[in-house]
Amino acid sequence: MKFKTRKTAVAAMVGTALLCSPYLVSAQETDADKEQEAKKDVELILVTGSFVRRSENFESPSPLAVVDSVAIDAIGAKNIADITQTLTINTGAENNPDAFTQNATAGTSNINLRGLGVASTLVLLNNKRQVVTAQPTNEGLNFVDTSSLVPMIAIDRMEVVKDGASALYGSDAVAGVVNFITKRNYDGAMVSVDYQDGAHGDNKEYILQGLWGATGDNGSVLAAISYTNRSPLFLSDRRLSRPQDDTSALGNPGSYFLNIPGAGPLPIIDPYGCEEFGGAPDLRAPSGTIPGLEVGFCGFDFGKFYSYVADESRTNAYVRADYEFDNDITWTAEFSTARNRAERGGAPSFPILTSPIVPDYHPQNPFGQSVAFFGRAEGNGFEGDPANTESDTLRFSTSLQGVTDTGFWEVSYTRAVNDFVFRVPDVLNTEFQLALYGLGGSNCDPIAGSPGVGNCEFFNPFATSYTSAPNSDYVVSSFTGTEVIDSKADLEVFEAFTSFDVFEMGGGFAALALGVQYRENQLSQDYDDLANQDSFTFVIGNPDIDGSQDVWAAFGELALPINDELDVQLAVRYEDYGGSIGSTVDPKLAVSWRATDEFSFRGSISTSFRAPTVFLAQGGATSLQQLIDPVQGAVAFVAVRTSGNEDLKPEESTAYNIGFSYEPFRDFSIEVDYWNFEFEDLIIQENAQAVLNEDPTNPDRVIRAGDPLTGPALQVNNTYVNASSLETSGLDFVTSYKIETDFGSFTPSLNATYITKYDLMDPQAGNIDGAGRRNFNNIGVSSPELRANLGLAWKNDIHAANVFLRYISSYDDDQNCDDGTANLGGCAGGFYEVDSHLTVDAQYNIDLGGLYDTEQSYVLTLGAINMFDEEPPQLFTNSGFDSKVHDPRGRQIYARLAIEF
Repeated sequence: MKFKTRKTAVAAMVGTALLCSPYLVSAQETDADKEQEAKKDVELILVTGSFVRRSENFESPSPLAVVDSVAIDAIGAKNIADITQTLTINTGAENNPDAFTQNATAGTSNINLRGLGVASTLVLLNNKRQVVTAQPTNEGLNFVDTSSLVPMIAIDRMEVVKDGASALYGSDAVAGVVNFITKRNYDGAMVSVDYQDGAHGDNKEYILQGLWGATGDNGSVLAAISYTNRSPLFLSDRRLSRPQDDTSALGNPGSYFLNIPGAGPLPIIDPYGCEEFGGAPDLRAPSGTIPGLEVGFCGFDFGKFYSYVADESRTNAYVRADYEFDNDITWTAEFSTARNRAERGGAPSFPILTSPIVPDYHPQNPFGQSVAFFGRAEGNGFEGDPANTESDTLRFSTSLQGVTDTGFWEVSYTRAVNDFVFRVPDVLNTEFQLALYGLGGSNCDPIAGSPGVGNCEFFNPFATSYTSAPNSDYVVSSFTGTEVIDSKADLEVFEAFTSFDVFEMGGGFAALALGVQYRENQLSQDYDDLANQDSFTFVIGNPDIDGSQDVWAAFGELALPINDELDVQLAVRYEDYGGSIGSTVDPKLAVSWRATDEFSFRGSISTSFRAPTVFLAQGGATSLQQLIDPVQGAVAFVAVRTSGNEDLKPEESTAYNIGFSYEPFRDFSIEVDYWNFEFEDLIIQENAQAVLNEDPTNPDRVIRAGDPLTGPALQVNNTYVNASSLETSGLDFVTSYKIETDFGSFTPSLNATYITKYDLMDPQAGNIDGAGRRNFNNIGVSSPELRANLGLAWKNDIHAANVFLRYISSYDDDQNCDDGTANLGGCAGGFYEVDSHLTVDAQYNIDLGGLYDTEQSYVLTLGAINMFDEEPPQLFTNSGFDSKVHDPRGRQIYARLAIEF
């Protein structure tokens, strides 16, 4: 049994329209070719979204987007994130993770179909599951890291089921399925070299890739490897934010809470200096209110230390082997590995959130009384402390496939593991307090020692540390530690299914597919001993996590070719999670009707069920977020500590899709789909801003410095809850038209997604119309209403070129008002409008092998992403842009040389 991967005519058309590849649109067959092809036996293949094998020209009743390797090359994609970032159906993916949006996932990328969450899209590799990354997002979601799949050079195509597929694939296919399919039956070798240079800073990227394959009478083998090195882009290289957007009230020089008779504890700016040492004075009372002292904070601009793009290196390898036995049984085995390393910039030290006390006997204390320190150990004039991530992924999958008289069967086993280590430096709580007491230093005995004597030293938090009383490395190192989170995710899947003809109908044989699956997900997070003891002043720490979840499933699919014009697909899946989660039955009905040769109609409706994960039920994490404190009336950098909730209920949803395809004449096509997803009991992390707004003086939820009711917010405690509902709907539009001229073929195309509804029922924020909104203050993601790609491709003999206009509409920023001030409970003039964004990508290819008539193929590619270096629209937030919508890198010029032997 041979499994080939020739692209279907439908796949070619959809892929061309989606990404406007000059190679795809040129691959039209002549009448003679078609006649010859018709004489060949019809080959049956598996299409994503079905377990029944179909003929190559089968039209799926579910909306299916297919992007092949040539189309991927046409957009200059260096990694999978470059592909998904251009898809208009992808909303809110986190492909530029930084400290402000995703604290601990630098070096990863993901997919977010329809804005339903990065964990709501099932990612497959050759129809089999991949393990999720062990380190969750800030929202507590474990996702498949697309950077850790396979080398780009090994990918043949990407198939996307856009209408939800839980009835076939399980609960984590709520928003749809993205299936990456590798090359097969490849004979030869290929190497490619990519170089990309950014317009700002030293942001460069090098990629080396190799592919080798061999085929024989009974089998084939394929191997691929890639190495990527990306240099960082710092905020200081391209400052998109305003100074106040990246300024923390906790700096060094810092402030001190001083007990003023009759006024209580007030923040006092360091009397030894602030602005002269790089600080930003923020007065909270008129100068002179307290003689000789200034009431307020000494702000610290931390932005310049952080990076838009992390310093990354990545090695991916993939091996596949197929062998066909004499009895029509084929054995397949796959092995892949990925090694990702990333370093993200960070401030010299985090804010000290524990209100440590500077005693009255401290030699630099000018106040004559003990005071609470409000600042950080190191600030202006110091080097930044980076955070580091190490992600290692291993995957093995093997299967046996056999042919029967009326169908086929398959049994498979997949095992995948992700080890993820996150390291970030922070100040130790107890040791820092001891150093303020004069008992600092690794050789100081805090019980027998004397403050400031011998091995015991004072740490000087005052501005005199810059001049007359500097701190020693000895005392600083004694209270500096590194939080280490060693996480592991483990996936094991056993699956068996069969498909066979059951009876004949007007359009052919009805086929039935039946299958069973067992999968086990394990997750552990081992925090270092200091983190287990909540020893850190900012990241605080967390208990260890160790849990598992096993699922039994049975599924069936019935394909009914009613007649030559009408196909019906019925599918149902039963999943049992056991315990308090229980079981579910989810059906799907899909219909495809070919009304005429030119016009076809499709529709589908299905339900889904997504269970709370191990992390959501038992996990916990602390993240850094910028919030607006309604008590202080100011933006604050706050630690948000989230704990798991074992009382969570599963979330349920219903999805439907209605669409049509119209091809009035050859080489011109239009596809339109209306989609709708409606969720109930959606599992979300409580929005920290909403928690703060709802009850800002609740000491159990909000921890403050100084006065527990009126002091600056330091920490917000939240959890995961079941939100009431989320409903989103919209339109997808795809069209292309190929024009033949004496100067070559020209193919204009348009791909667009318009969100008509993104309605949220948030437990804290209430009913929200989230379409065209950033959704900062609720559970949603940024949702510009319109995303569109307009393309023009040209091909003439050995030359090819394309240009894309990529448009993202404007949307409202509910974090800020229209005048640029923070939204502190309402904006009389409305929200700040994030500008629409239009960028231009272009590429030129020349076949040097054809030009010089060489035996080997040499293809040179030159291109530009965001050719005119458009800045992303400004947001008044950390880093100054929306990392879930826009790309901060600016113009990227690239070149690629691919050689095939």
